[in-house]
Amino acid sequence: MSVPASKMRGMFRAGSHLLRFGGVTHVMAVINLSPESRNRHSVAADAASALAMAHRYRDAGATIIDLGGQSSHFENPTISAATEIERLLPAVAALAEAGFVISVDTWKPEVAAACVAAGAAIVNDTGGLTDPAMIGIVAGSQAAAVMVYVDGENPHAVGTVDHGPDKAARTAMILQERLEALSGAGVADVIIDPGIALNYRGDYERYTQLQLEVIRESASLHTLGHPVMIPIPRKKEEHRVMAYITLALEYGADLIRVHDVEAACDLVRLLGRMP
Repeated sequence: MSVPASKMRGMFRAGSHLLRFGGVTHVMAVINLSPESRNRHSVAADAASALAMAHRYRDAGATIIDLGGQSSHFENPTISAATEIERLLPAVAALAEAGFVISVDTWKPEVAAACVAAGAAIVNDTGGLTDPAMIGIVAGSQAAAVMVYVDGENPHAVGTVDHGPDKAARTAMILQERLEALSGAGVADVIIDPGIALNYRGDYERYTQLQLEVIRESASLHTLGHPVMIPIPRKKEEHRVMAYITLALEYGADLIRVHDVEAACDLVRLLGRMP
């Protein structure tokens, strides 16, 4: 098996931070400010707890801290933008003060705007970076963006995932069109995410296989010339999570987004891909 060579080389700007890509894999560590989250070990009760977790994750080797205030699982309630901002801002401010590279996980433009103003360097848009208001916020700031592919308007408006063949290649074609539109709108610093960690209704086991297929076929995503982030799906079996992480590293992911941060960083280091 050959590792696909990403066209993305050199430095990538995210707010006031510069990230180096090329032959390495950055770890994006998830911290949830959403008490509804099913990933209990990644939930922080308050800003102080989030800051302590962030320090632990950075010490382990994580580059980016991804803060979320809205659970993305479609079975959880959709909270208001005001509530999401209330949950996120104290943690964003605390981590920005401590010099962390902060990503904010949201599909709501109002939330993204408030968090970027408070110091977030990356908008992780689980709505696909198609909302004109969200595009305007990113274009009007120095923030970078993650463009997450989603089969639906947002993670709470999904049905059954498209299980058709060549999913990675077809996703890449859609994202290429979006990247061209974003470039025309003044958004250039984009990380692409095939969205395989989002929850969908339907056949869970078939989706599990699709997630693996997309990682194995991720070379088509690398040809787009932007950093490729593989979001590691959460599984009840820990060994399956480790398998996803290892596969993503073997197939040359530029970033991995993880809840099991210390273990992921250890694998990145073991496989010689630590930035």
